[in-house]
Amino acid sequence: MKKFWIVTAMEPEAQIIIDFLGLELSKSYKNIRIYEKDWYVLAYTWMWKVQASIWSSILCWEYWIDCLINIWVAGNLNGNNVKIWDVFLIKEIIQHDMYLPLPWDLSYAKWTIKILFQSGLNPDEFNFWFHENGICVTWDQFIDDPDKANQLRNDFSADVAEMEAYAVASTAREFGILDNTVIIKSVSDWADNDANDWLYSNLDFAMNNGIEILKRIMGI
Repeated sequence: MKKFWIVTAMEPEAQIIIDFLGLELSKSYKNIRIYEKDWYVLAYTWMWKVQASIWSSILCWEYWIDCLINIWVAGNLNGNNVKIWDVFLIKEIIQHDMYLPLPWDLSYAKWTIKILFQSGLNPDEFNFWFHENGICVTWDQFIDDPDKANQLRNDFSADVAEMEAYAVASTAREFGILDNTVIIKSVSDWADNDANDWLYSNLDFAMNNGIEILKRIMGI
């Protein structure tokens, strides 16, 4: 049976999965907590790329991982084509805040990381929109500016924005497990001036929809 490693950024959405799977605390670091039960392990790391890189490196170094799943909410960049609580299975992740004007090979940090996993799920099976091939942009800022959201959409044709996915995928690539990595992002807000309020208002609903996809992927 596969062992699933699940990664989240904050305690509120982690707690939903902890309760659902009946996980128990097994390790505690300064800011990172790891919960386990049977074939399921969850780590929540708090937000931003540095934290995500630390925890994912620890897990990849210390444990055998069959399937690495990053699940969290994200801001909508796709305008009216996407609704709050929609869920994306991410196929491309772009780190868009990288800038270093030196004549060195920085392709490892600038390339789009592609996720090859395909769920095979039928979108008609759900009472929310499930998008199989999403494009996600990552940087170390919360997007609550409609002008910035429009720029990201125009520059990258991105569907959602968040703060951890590129770090997770980059670590998985270094450890040779990118083919066994799944990125699930549920839309919680419009990435506008009210994004913070939308996030907290919609967190539970958005995460519960994402967990429906998570359960199908894990065969529960």
